[in-house]
Amino acid sequence: MMKKVLRISYVSAFVLALILSALPLLPTHTSSAEKLVHVIPVNGTVEKGLLSFINRSIQTAEDDGADLIVFDIHTPGGLVDAATEIANKFEGASVPTVAFVNSQALSAGAYLALYADQIYMTPNASMGAAAVITGDGSAAEDKAQSFWLREMQNAAESNGRDPKYAIGMADKDVDLPDVGAPKGDLVTLGASSALEVGYSEGTVANLEALLSELGYEDAEVVTSEVTFAENVARFLTNPVVVPILLSIGSLGLVLELYSPGFGIPGAMGISALLLFFYGHLVAGLAGMETIILFVVGVVLIVLELFVPGGILGILGLGAVVTSFFLATDDIAGMGLSLLIAMLVTIIAMVLLFTVFGKKIRLFDRIVLRDSTNTEQGYVSNVSRIELVGQEGVTMTPLRPAGTAVINEERIDVVTEGNFIGANKKVRIVKAEGSRIVVREIHSVE
Repeated sequence: MMKKVLRISYVSAFVLALILSALPLLPTHTSSAEKLVHVIPVNGTVEKGLLSFINRSIQTAEDDGADLIVFDIHTPGGLVDAATEIANKFEGASVPTVAFVNSQALSAGAYLALYADQIYMTPNASMGAAAVITGDGSAAEDKAQSFWLREMQNAAESNGRDPKYAIGMADKDVDLPDVGAPKGDLVTLGASSALEVGYSEGTVANLEALLSELGYEDAEVVTSEVTFAENVARFLTNPVVVPILLSIGSLGLVLELYSPGFGIPGAMGISALLLFFYGHLVAGLAGMETIILFVVGVVLIVLELFVPGGILGILGLGAVVTSFFLATDDIAGMGLSLLIAMLVTIIAMVLLFTVFGKKIRLFDRIVLRDSTNTEQGYVSNVSRIELVGQEGVTMTPLRPAGTAVINEERIDVVTEGNFIGANKKVRIVKAEGSRIVVREIHSVE
């Protein structure tokens, strides 16, 4: 019995020794050397392509068990709807976040920085100037302004910051002379002024200094890289690029409809539209159902060329336009892009056919250059000038057109506007091509 107890004790001691020896191999974050920091660049224009990258990067950081996420911000701003969705991702991250403004966080960039748990800036960095404007650079309508002011206020209050400075970034009517922004100027905070008003936790020279300041100088740093597909998507979903793609697509397809076979215009048009849908698909804005709807619309339009009636064409055009709107959540922006594409197509078609149509051989398949003229032996009408002065008799009443017999030849004639009955003497007074004009001969003559 004693031997059995000793045997059990030896086994227990052996198992305990194994567990203790394995403890150093278990993943822990007890020392700074084993901490993990994910750095996510927020560069360039804030748009839906950036949203896709931010979503993936935050999810990767959370899956890797990161101790800290640093948003490396350098942006002049961007779209309001994209900024609000990215801000939701900032706020909803399960990992502590720091906004590192290493150059500028303007407009939507300032809004995003305010949603980070902490903000640090480089000495020459700036943050602010967040007025919402339309695509042509003018101030947005009151409804949009009111929404954005409320969003800026919420962003500041989300981390206990005084909202008046955030509102001053978007509203120039706010008087804040203490930060160099009297009434009429938007608030733009430098590193020192941001620190004074609580919009920054500190000023650091670079990312390494930031990590040292936060106690992560020995941490493993993983920087999120934008994939090639995400770079392409960001470019293709840019508000400036979208109307260009739609213009090339519509112009190419319209030119193809007027030329036999399938050539360069059609290839360019289809390629532009494929790029449009590819960018929005990668950015998470469009689904396969959108592309299917577009393809169905194109098929219906093609069928309209062979099946008269107009119904298929109308349905096809409606399906194509709807697919464009389903590929974005910026309805107004897409409407403007389609309008620009339509105007560009109309103007380009007019110029190509009227100005350049006779000079560019490419249009030989589209523009009819042959003509029938007198030099080639074509005669449109035989002039009967020799009949002027000849007399005859009307066979039918002239009301004012009818038939008369002139020198035993039946000729279609017209009067000068008055009525002439049948069996009346007439004289031919004018011959203009096939138009023979007669006048009644009265007995007094």
